[in-house]
Amino acid sequence: MSPISFLRNFTVFADLEILCGKLFLVSLIEKLMMEKDKHPVTAAVRLLREKKIAFTPHLYAYEDQGGTTRAALELNVSEHAVIKTLLMETERRAPLVVLMHGDCEVSTKELARALKVKSLLPCAAATAQRLTGYMVGGISPFGTRTRLPVYVERTIFELPVIYINGGKRGFLISIEPNDLRALLPLEEVHAAIKTSN
Repeated sequence: MSPISFLRNFTVFADLEILCGKLFLVSLIEKLMMEKDKHPVTAAVRLLREKKIAFTPHLYAYEDQGGTTRAALELNVSEHAVIKTLLMETERRAPLVVLMHGDCEVSTKELARALKVKSLLPCAAATAQRLTGYMVGGISPFGTRTRLPVYVERTIFELPVIYINGGKRGFLISIEPNDLRALLPLEEVHAAIKTSN
């Protein structure tokens, strides 16, 4: 092997080592931050910190299909204050986020009327994950991969505190509802249907 080829290969190898070292260091820093803070450092958490929004992290034992009922039981809070992040799309496949009380369903008819569209359907799990960068069950409205329009049930702003996903399964954050306005471009709607439990 010629000295020039050797140097080229060495440079590529050294660059990879430096890159891997940087990635390892970032990973290690995030791990240490999580251990220090005792909660995940997600894109949502980074946005909250960047915007200087006070929040309290809450970890709980996630359960598939447990939803807001499970979270409310685990955290011993009202399910009405646990806010679900729903990804929906119009008949033209335009995606959007809906924030709704955990103990309510979305009246797609009322929401479609408010949005002046024909119909709304839930997004497929793969679409939701691709658009947000979060796994279903851990979708936060904050720090999403794609900027999406956000519609918030207006009665959420009547609550003193809300519990909303922090960007990972089994991880909620509590914030004041008015902080949503500082974090998201949003529109208030009235589309809640109280579920009978």
